[in-house]
Amino acid sequence: MNNPLLTEAIGVYFLDMDTAVEEEVHPNEDGSFTIIINARISQARQMIAYQHALEHIMRDDFGKADADAIEMAM
Repeated sequence: MNNPLLTEAIGVYFLDMDTAVEEEVHPNEDGSFTIIINARISQARQMIAYQHALEHIMRDDFGKADADAIEMAM
């Protein structure tokens, strides 16, 4: 089973960002992932944003071209 969520290869960081952005997720060259959560939103929204980022990792959305289509499918 190749499940990226069952590895220690996900770094999570909190950063003050514009409140219109709740999270960002980036695939790294070494196969790991970086999730950046907005430190300015509520803890409840941070948890939802974290789960949203994990969904992108599970769906391997990073090679897909249309971000709007990705979000509509979630």
